[in-house]
Amino acid sequence: MPSPRPPYRVAIIGTGGIAHAHAEALAELSERARLVAVADLDPTRAAEFADRFSVPHVFNDPQALLESEDLDLVHICTPPQTHVPLASMVMRAGVTALVEKPTALSLREMDQLATVQEQTGSKVLTVFQHRYGAAAVRLRRLAGSGALGRPLVATCETLWYRPDAYFEVPWRGRWDVEGGGPTMGHGIHQFDLLLSVLGPWSQIAALAERQARPTDTEDVSIAAVRFDNGALATVVNSLLSPRETSRLRFDFEYATVELEHLYGYREEHWRFTPAPGHEGLSDLWIEGAEPDITSGHRLQIEAVFNAWETGQEPGVCLQDARRTLEFAAATYASAFRGVRVAAGELTDDDPFALSMDGGAVPWEPVKEALV
Repeated sequence: MPSPRPPYRVAIIGTGGIAHAHAEALAELSERARLVAVADLDPTRAAEFADRFSVPHVFNDPQALLESEDLDLVHICTPPQTHVPLASMVMRAGVTALVEKPTALSLREMDQLATVQEQTGSKVLTVFQHRYGAAAVRLRRLAGSGALGRPLVATCETLWYRPDAYFEVPWRGRWDVEGGGPTMGHGIHQFDLLLSVLGPWSQIAALAERQARPTDTEDVSIAAVRFDNGALATVVNSLLSPRETSRLRFDFEYATVELEHLYGYREEHWRFTPAPGHEGLSDLWIEGAEPDITSGHRLQIEAVFNAWETGQEPGVCLQDARRTLEFAAATYASAFRGVRVAAGELTDDDPFALSMDGGAVPWEPVKEALV
């Protein structure tokens, strides 16, 4: 038998909160991957992170990290406005970049990443870990096979709560740093999962408001969506909801499939209801259930390794991530222009292709300028 390949060599750029989820996932995959280096502008934070996760090499400059280490994968866990320059730097070093959501702040930036990807032959992948839970994978398989019938109606709700104090962090709630509010930074995981099941969307009519929080961005958005396959859906993204929940519901011809969780789901968070006369579908639904596994970063990272080892393209690829980001851009464009927006409409120099606010936000900014 051939000897097993050596573990993949992995680095993390940015050692803030979300980086801990990445490091913990890599620790669970220790037989397949080694976290060999980290980089952060804050040397104290980087050192504490390296000590906690037993990382041998610490850098305060990502370029120095890339020049010093032989790597297979670099996780980018920095604030959103840095994602594109860092991902480009990683790809130019000949390494795959795995970028936290959102991949970029605009469709224009996504296209810039596509250019670097084409030039270098390296890939940029986006973290949308909820696609990889066993039930989501099963749902896509059953929906794609036609076993559930046509998709008809769906709802997608990210109803979270963030107090005013959350926005005291200087870079939060800013279009130029985060790219948007809950539509970009919070609900994007839920509606990415929606899109992964229902496929391409064709039209959006949306509203977005700053109802209560001290933020330059919206704190709530609501969209009505038509899909290419004829399904209709509503998508709500809120930071104003004291009873927090994340909900998805898919009504197919022959069954309803529901998910309610908060930041990660298990099998127990799903509910399958067959239509009268289609009770046998319940047996299909429970095939392959994995009750003890929570959706999270480990499943997506593991899927990347599996794809490499079987000669497949790993997800979530740039094209898929762009569709999800276009959904966010179209939500803002529809809300601030007061019109329906079609898929593919935001092209070239359209203001909403250049930035999520489109230069059309109807309320005054309240955040102090960054120095």
